[in-house]
Amino acid sequence: MKIKWLGHSSFLLTESTGLSVLTDPYDPNMVGYGYEAQKADIVTVSHDHDDHNFLKGVAEYKELINSIGKYEHNGIHIAGFPSCHDDRDGKLRGKNNIYKFGMDGVSICHMGDIGEACSPELIERLIPVNVLLIPVGGNYTVDAEMAKEYVDRLMPDIVIPMHYKIKHCELDIDKVDQFLRLFDSADITEDVDELELDRTDFDEGSNTKVVVMNRSEK
Repeated sequence: MKIKWLGHSSFLLTESTGLSVLTDPYDPNMVGYGYEAQKADIVTVSHDHDDHNFLKGVAEYKELINSIGKYEHNGIHIAGFPSCHDDRDGKLRGKNNIYKFGMDGVSICHMGDIGEACSPELIERLIPVNVLLIPVGGNYTVDAEMAKEYVDRLMPDIVIPMHYKIKHCELDIDKVDQFLRLFDSADITEDVDELELDRTDFDEGSNTKVVVMNRSEK
């Protein structure tokens, strides 16, 4: 399978069969940088905020998933789990859907705009995870330290940070640097345009690797 980061919390996940999942398309007017119209078989929306539910930015799709539950689409398995956008049981920013995808034998977990503190109950529902996509910018979501706690508890093989400040971003969120400082530099790979994975890439017992992706504009 292949992973491309389109910016903010939006990823294009493509299985070896060619089937694709698009996560959290965003309104460029809200985020501050562009969003090229995408095509995908499935679109997932973690919550109804304009920087995560911009369906006008999707040129074509067959299925929309925006609620919790279990789904299957031509061999792609998706599970949605409830969580909160803040640490006050959703009273500030509402609820948030976490999605786990099973593609080519790889387990990918997209945390959406997770804002609640890490809990044993939530961790138990989400494990195991091969690839964790997690916000690290703080303010509207967990910050770098809280994101690191999720990484330490979920123990993914790979973590890809998202929802952080990059060039032209107009949101009041932190850059990725604060998150990266919490890891050994030997475990960090930066400037990745596209990540290609299959189940054989994951060795038990190795350290979590941090992959910082370049925003794809194609």
